[in-house]
Amino acid sequence: MSADHTLSRVPGEPVRYALALDLADDPLLIAEYERYHQAVWPEVLAHLQAQGVTRMDIYRLGTRMFMLMEVDPTRYTPERMRQASENDPVIQRWEELMWTFQRPTPWTPDGEKWVFMKPVFEWSPVGS
Repeated sequence: MSADHTLSRVPGEPVRYALALDLADDPLLIAEYERYHQAVWPEVLAHLQAQGVTRMDIYRLGTRMFMLMEVDPTRYTPERMRQASENDPVIQRWEELMWTFQRPTPWTPDGEKWVFMKPVFEWSPVGS
């Protein structure tokens, strides 16, 4: 993962990543996807925590999904997360289920789902 995908990093604070994904253009499938995310499987949440994810927010506009993920940089790497996901049968079942609702963006490389977005603007008031 290149530095182009991380938002500014303050030593000792979480690193933030922004990711994008599309959903099927079907209101019934979108509603079902959102219902699953009202009760994410406990094993999925435990997996995220074990990989160093400290916060995750997902937003939707039409069929475009936006994820803001904060991680503990001492515990999280995209490669470690990928390997742990591939080796966990519950995570694999969740991912297969979610893929019935999800679609790659036009910019998503083959074989990938959520793609890292490039930050283009950051601002915070001085002293914040």
